[in-house]
Amino acid sequence: QVQLVESGGGLVQAGDSLRLSCAASGRTFSSYTMGWFRQAPGKELEFLAAINWGGSSTVYADSLRGRFTISRDNTKNTVYLQMNSLKPEDTAAYYCAADTTQSYINYVPNEYDYWGQGTQVTVSS
Repeated sequence: QVQLVESGGGLVQAGDSLRLSCAASGRTFSSYTMGWFRQAPGKELEFLAAINWGGSSTVYADSLRGRFTISRDNTKNTVYLQMNSLKPEDTAAYYCAADTTQSYINYVPNEYDYWGQGTQVTVSS
């Protein structure tokens, strides 16, 4: 079992930055891939970024164009999503997820077996 708790969301203005955190507990954090997803009202769940167990490999959605950075600190059992140059279209609920079964990084939501409760990010224009 893995428990995930996101934090760091809030209301910001366009152009601002935010850093989301996801604290994990349960299984050994350094043994599995972590990902970030988001879902805007009326839209499907969207993959943003993922990082492998050791932090040496990352994957990003092309649409982010380098604005977001995923990282992890295995000593703190935490994964982060640094978001820069935020835009109103980034407004969504943001979720972290754990993939404890696959040996590779993937971007498919169904491959992730544990999810946090989400944190809301709202970007005003």
